Amino acid sequence: MTASPDDLPAAVPAMWRALKRGYQAEPVLLPVAFGLSLLAALPDALIALWLMFLADGVTQGDRTLMVVSALGLGGSATATWFLRVVSDRTQRRFRDRVTIALESHVAQLQASVSTIAHHERPDYLDRLAVLRDQVFVLDHMYMSLFGTAGWVLRLGITVALLVSIHPALAALALFALPTVLTSTWRPGAERAAEERGASSVRLARHLFDVATTAPPGKEVRLTGIGQRLVARRRAAWERWYGPVASARWASAAWHTVAWAIFGAAFVGSVVFVAQVIEGTPGQVLLVLAAGSRLSAYLSATVGEIGFLRGVWLDGSRRLAWLEDYAASLTVDADQPVPHRIEDGITLERVSFAYPGTDRLVLEDVDLHLPAGAVVAVVGENGAGKSTLVKLLARMYTPTSGRILVDGADLSRMPADEWRERLAGAFQDFYRFELHAQQTVGLGDRPRLEDRPAVTTAVRRAGAEDVVTHLAAGLDTQLGPSWPGGVEVSFGQWQKLALARGFMRDDPLLLILDEPTAALDAETEHALFERYAAISRAGAEAGSNGRITVLVSHRFSTVRMADLIVVLDGARIVEHGAHETLMANHGPYAELYGIQAAAYR
Repeated sequence: MTASPDDLPAAVPAMWRALKRGYQAEPVLLPVAFGLSLLAALPDALIALWLMFLADGVTQGDRTLMVVSALGLGGSATATWFLRVVSDRTQRRFRDRVTIALESHVAQLQASVSTIAHHERPDYLDRLAVLRDQVFVLDHMYMSLFGTAGWVLRLGITVALLVSIHPALAALALFALPTVLTSTWRPGAERAAEERGASSVRLARHLFDVATTAPPGKEVRLTGIGQRLVARRRAAWERWYGPVASARWASAAWHTVAWAIFGAAFVGSVVFVAQVIEGTPGQVLLVLAAGSRLSAYLSATVGEIGFLRGVWLDGSRRLAWLEDYAASLTVDADQPVPHRIEDGITLERVSFAYPGTDRLVLEDVDLHLPAGAVVAVVGENGAGKSTLVKLLARMYTPTSGRILVDGADLSRMPADEWRERLAGAFQDFYRFELHAQQTVGLGDRPRLEDRPAVTTAVRRAGAEDVVTHLAAGLDTQLGPSWPGGVEVSFGQWQKLALARGFMRDDPLLLILDEPTAALDAETEHALFERYAAISRAGAEAGSNGRITVLVSHRFSTVRMADLIVVLDGARIVEHGAHETLMANHGPYAELYGIQAAAYR
């Protein structure tokens, strides 16, 4: 049965995949670091043996045995220090290099997911939030595995030394099993409690940001909600911490019981060797040294296993989940992206509900967008306008139905290649706090540093006034939190985002999803008129059949469109040219009249 994308992969396979990822990044350093961690375990584990020889040499008056044991102790101490230093330096170098590889891998995975649906589901957001926190320490997983292997080797040597005195002493390792079990179970139980409260942690962080950062600062002070934010943040933190603290206390109690069992067995083993089998002083000393080291080795081993189980192994499972999730959305891209649109884009019975909900935002939408046309999408807030254009941009896949480009299924085209042929701007644009040229140039990455191309995009967006008022023009650093950075108003940010959307010269689909909401109606109308004229001129000159989609809540600004699509209640209620819709006296004419009356 195929695993659900909601499920985390099994722990051991996930860790194995993370190990292979580390080997691919550093095929030489990984085995070298692992080998040194094992080699460094040997001299430390032999200390108990040298102590036994020393005690027997002293009690028997064997000078040779005393010298050999003294040299052994000195050699073990020196080798332990030397190998530890070399191993630590090697592992640190490996960690630094593999950290970059892992962070890049996670960033690439998130960027390669063909949709943004995982950013809409709270359960996925919680999982990604934990992964983002853990990716910066996921490199420790390799160190923990190396360390665990070293501690296990020490344990094996120590148990072998105990068995050399009497086979019954092997039971001491059995009495240590409860500590291993509680150590592997304990972090998992605590991590599960932490993840159940991840949404509360995100809320607490959000409220902290609201209370301490500049953008909401004015409204926080004006409304006087500072104390309320503090109280709500405290309550959110308590909702997370209460269950976590309970889980920690419960697991600590069981862990204490397990160590009490081992402590009693250790004392019993010393009495057994000294009184029952009447061992030599050297054997008693070996049991004391090996037994005490056994507890230390066990503590270190189960501690590493606990970290693996609770954090790093958990992190590898989330990393494996993200890899599987990205792969699950990859379809056979057997349809090429066309070089030009001949007929148009067709939506066939397209319905869509956002992830985690059953409410349809679009329902049974049938629509044809002709090649070379300027299409306006209008409707009241929540009618599904932005959702429609995001489906066209493949930010989501339809819940049912399909989208065809000249008869070919859009979902079977490579998502990255399709988006390379798109251009435009969304109403929820991002503020890239870079130099102004780069902020705009990101719209066409290969031409990021192409000053003439950026200047042309700025002109297309009508953003010349923004650049003119910047101290160093396109070379100005945006964002006051950076050295030499300047504050930019929301409207100016919006114009720069629009310019970024106009960087590509020859897109198949241009999307303008209310990118001018911060501008006045007259400016928006002039901008849409200008770009509609450019699109039509390109179509008449035999261009690539570009389709321009304008989304606006202002009906007066979209009159020039070839096709106006009216959305209401998740459905298309009518579509056609402005004159036709006005003659129909339907929803468009009614809403147009209401807005026109408001302006008059």
